[in-house]
Amino acid sequence: MSDLIRIVCAIFLPPLGVFLQVGFGKDFWINLLLTIFGFYILGIVHAVWIIAKK
Repeated sequence: MSDLIRIVCAIFLPPLGVFLQVGFGKDFWINLLLTIFGFYILGIVHAVWIIAKK
């Protein structure tokens, strides 16, 4: 159930979903940069991938 909540968070705010999964790690900063620089869809894909991987 918690993965579902993280995925929903990742759809609306991708860095939040990654943060809930891994904290302030390398993956969070990569996702934040993807989202900030206009690659919102890639941010969502990256966030869901990180959540599903762990």
